[in-house]
Amino acid sequence: MNRHLTLRSGNPALNKKVFDFSGQIEKRMTLEGTVNKTGISLFLLMLSAAYTWNSWTPESGSGLMFLGIFGGLVLSLATIFKPTWAPITVPIYAVVKGLALGVISKIYNDYIGYPGIVEQAVFLTFGILGALLLAYRSGLIKPTENFKLGVAAATGGIFFVYIISWLFSMFGAGHLGIMDPNNRSLVSIGFSLFIVVIASLNLVLDFDFIEEGVERGAPKYMEWYGAFGLLVTLIWLYLEILRLLAKLQSRD
Repeated sequence: MNRHLTLRSGNPALNKKVFDFSGQIEKRMTLEGTVNKTGISLFLLMLSAAYTWNSWTPESGSGLMFLGIFGGLVLSLATIFKPTWAPITVPIYAVVKGLALGVISKIYNDYIGYPGIVEQAVFLTFGILGALLLAYRSGLIKPTENFKLGVAAATGGIFFVYIISWLFSMFGAGHLGIMDPNNRSLVSIGFSLFIVVIASLNLVLDFDFIEEGVERGAPKYMEWYGAFGLLVTLIWLYLEILRLLAKLQSRD
């Protein structure tokens, strides 16, 4: 237990405050249960994404994509502030986010003009997940306090850039150049690669968070909460891999 230090992931869903279980007696969180909930969440997300992937066209409008983006935001905030709701909010979150991911993936693959990019991004996302899980379980990567501080600080900086880019787009100035998937400059590609690395390292902190929950005897609903944290990171990682691959292919 001592190796689990106080600072958690850069992922706002995963912080030590959710481990305050004083006075609670119920079924406990298990690693197997968390893995199962993560699998269910990913299945629902991919099922939903497949629906919009097969049905969406530019003539359909952006309603489903915005539903996924903003509906997912509302559900994620509800889950973060009320972890006991996780068994209900997390499956719905997975379905709603899948709607947006299906549309975004379709746009990259068919309309931005990078056929096959989605399959590559999915393969890389799950490949990174598997490799880092193996490295974590073998002790090759250890989430020390300095490691956590560095990843959390980098994650915060990245999301600050996201906010600036969003503000630019809100005022009609377009996205920041380094965020443009058609920007083929080495600086832009390097920035996307940096984001992919930081998103990947957040997975290590998510694993550590889940393991601590199991060790502390967290309530059963925390299995869904742990699955939610992993899902948030995996979605972020997938989208940034898509952006990076688009930039790389635009150089061809």
